[in-house]
Amino acid sequence: MTIATQIVWLFVLAIPIACISWTVTHEEIFREPHEWCVRRSKNDRFLVTRKFFYLFTCEYCFSHYVTIAFLILCDYKLLLNDWRGYILAGFSLVFMANVYMSLFALLRQAIKKEKVEIEKIESETEIEKE
Repeated sequence: MTIATQIVWLFVLAIPIACISWTVTHEEIFREPHEWCVRRSKNDRFLVTRKFFYLFTCEYCFSHYVTIAFLILCDYKLLLNDWRGYILAGFSLVFMANVYMSLFALLRQAIKKEKVEIEKIESETEIEKE
């Protein structure tokens, strides 16, 4: 695989990794399991158990495991064709996925801010009309 193709794979493979990591750790569809994992990560007696359940509450931590699954699934290596290529690919994919998730979080925050501002303007307009 050429370097250009590997770079394209890096940017493309990071997208589903980011989507899965974000969805599992933030979205409403996984709210109940997420809350259960949060409770277990804070209240369990054993350190190992607390750390295990924390993995499902942190998008950065969870993205490492999703990345490992994608590396196995796609047999993607970056720059080197041996085991070192897997390590380079793994950390690069985690980095790119987290860049995508950070950009997505900023975008969602900006949209939420806009909605609040619009609602405020609408409510002020309604009060002035009365």
